[in-house]
Amino acid sequence: MPGIYKSDILIVGTGVAGLSLSLYFDKDISTVFVTKSHPEDSSSFRAQGGIACVTDAGDSFEEHVRDTLLAGDGLCDISTVRRVVNSAPSAIEDLKRWGVSFTGGNRSPRLGREGGHSKRRILHRDDRTGEEVERKLLEKNKEKGRKIFSNHTAVNLIIENGRCVGCYVLDNKTLKVKTFLAKEVVLCSGGCGKVYLYTSNPNVATGDGIAMAYRAGAAAVNMEFIQFHPTCLYSPKEKSFLITETMRGEGAVLVNSSGEEFMKNYDERGELAPRDVVARAIDSEMKKKGLKHLYLDIQSRRSPKFIKKRFPTIYKKLKSLNIDITKENIPVVPAAHYCCGGIDVDDCGSSSIPGLSVLGEASHTGLHGANRLASNSLLEALVYSKRAASKLKREISGVCHAESREWKYTGSRLPEEKVFIEQNWESLRRVMWNYVGVVRSDYRLKEAVKRLKIIEKDVNYHYWNYIITPGLVEMRNLLDVAKIIIRSAASRKESRGLHYNINHPEKLEEQRKNTVIKVRRNKNDGKNKS
Repeated sequence: MPGIYKSDILIVGTGVAGLSLSLYFDKDISTVFVTKSHPEDSSSFRAQGGIACVTDAGDSFEEHVRDTLLAGDGLCDISTVRRVVNSAPSAIEDLKRWGVSFTGGNRSPRLGREGGHSKRRILHRDDRTGEEVERKLLEKNKEKGRKIFSNHTAVNLIIENGRCVGCYVLDNKTLKVKTFLAKEVVLCSGGCGKVYLYTSNPNVATGDGIAMAYRAGAAAVNMEFIQFHPTCLYSPKEKSFLITETMRGEGAVLVNSSGEEFMKNYDERGELAPRDVVARAIDSEMKKKGLKHLYLDIQSRRSPKFIKKRFPTIYKKLKSLNIDITKENIPVVPAAHYCCGGIDVDDCGSSSIPGLSVLGEASHTGLHGANRLASNSLLEALVYSKRAASKLKREISGVCHAESREWKYTGSRLPEEKVFIEQNWESLRRVMWNYVGVVRSDYRLKEAVKRLKIIEKDVNYHYWNYIITPGLVEMRNLLDVAKIIIRSAASRKESRGLHYNINHPEKLEEQRKNTVIKVRRNKNDGKNKS
């Protein structure tokens, strides 16, 4: 039937989580990808830092576990942390087997250090680790003959009798909605950084997987913990270029407009304090002095030769923007970077909805707690993909495809004006940045709720009365994710990890628990387009 596609496994997204999952399946397990842009357009591809793994004789699994728990500020699941940390060497060996090459050579790779880590344990490929990993995984998937539907936007999950049996997917070019049926749907759709005005994430990071699973009834956990990377480039020409934390690990320091260091005034660990501490310190310094940005100084700490060799991608990129990092400081500002919460999953990545797994940044495994330790995210994606593959190989053997269900269109014409999406997109991101950003308050959260209700009314009207477009789908998902973040933040009456509320500055033992948000059913639930 035209517009109906069937496979054993449907993977939404082409980041490290999805691409590695596919490689753990034999060729006889039919595996299909859908991705709303081109396959390399992902947060994974942009990852500069690396992958945390204990490889040095002077390091230990226990120290990596301890650093992770310390960064997670009391909310990490200890069994998950041990599982991931102990599985790291195996994950690294799989990457090497797939052709990934690390700086220094795979036998004795050069180890980097990042904030929150007590030892050097970051395997990397210069400052473009994600790019190296993504390209090798894509090559291997191509060799396996995996089909990737590029420019296809996942719209909604298909649920029958409580089980996920597929996904409705919008062809971005034709604006036709296709039905993808699968024995297991795996959401590897990444995070939600575009819900904020400033972010290091690519444009595709609109929380699609989180929103779809949430609407289907899965629980979203700890979504108040949005990690703001302390050092995103501040430039009118480049809106989302990240300056890796590894640069601070190699000696770079943060300075104000007068060239004065300030991090030791906030934390004795200085530039190597966890990201939440550094981001709040920068935010505080900017507000004290009324500045739009601060600076990162590597040029006075390292030789030009070292900088060019260690950070070639950053050097070339900033040079193209007329910033020579061997001679001048880098203007930086905090930016939304990583979602530490997500859809709740078990130790193999399965959600509470049968037939639906969630991996990578869209999931909540319990590893990150209230704050992700640097370079644990790619590691988590690799470890959970391998575990998920083992489980799914067993489970799909007894599953049959559901009956075909075509999309029911509720609109017959395109939105008359694109300006409504652009305006709502801008308004939502500014509301989230100003009211639900690095520092929050009870008043700001209440104001955010009121302002989003106006946007929600407009978005719902267009969704139900017009032919959907990729922008409209993303706008709807961003709105759902924004509401989840606000509900989560409002329910936590303390300050912990990445969540800081000036009305509740203390950390409270009775609040040391996960925040769980589930969908509130409305009159549109049950409709094919819901």
